[in-house]
Amino acid sequence: MAGHLIRRLHQLAHQHFQMEAKAAGLDLTPVQYAAMEAVGANPGVDQATVAALIAYDRATIGGVIDRLQQKGLVARKISETDRRARVLTLTDAGAALLTDFRPTVNQLQIDILGALGDDERERFLALALKAAYGEGD
Repeated sequence: MAGHLIRRLHQLAHQHFQMEAKAAGLDLTPVQYAAMEAVGANPGVDQATVAALIAYDRATIGGVIDRLQQKGLVARKISETDRRARVLTLTDAGAALLTDFRPTVNQLQIDILGALGDDERERFLALALKAAYGEGD
């Protein structure tokens, strides 16, 4: 069943990420990493946009950002243009963490689908993109 296989791949991806993060001495989850990547690529972004960028629930992204802020990886301040919005930027420590850990995460993307050849991996990713977002082929 597709749902079971997708859940299993998610478990494997999460497990690999956690093992690599722990080996690097990091207390970081895959969702926290994804949020940091979104903030790093879009400095000054608001929380709701981060949630949309990483396909995460808007109601719980605040907790993710809270933990990143507590760890000193993300800074949050009130928007100058909309007092209700909080804008996010990476701290120097957050930017350094992304720079240092990104090669590991990039390698993880290959390792997660390690049983597939290059062509199969490419095809799988295209099909997963199409299934998730209606994009691709």
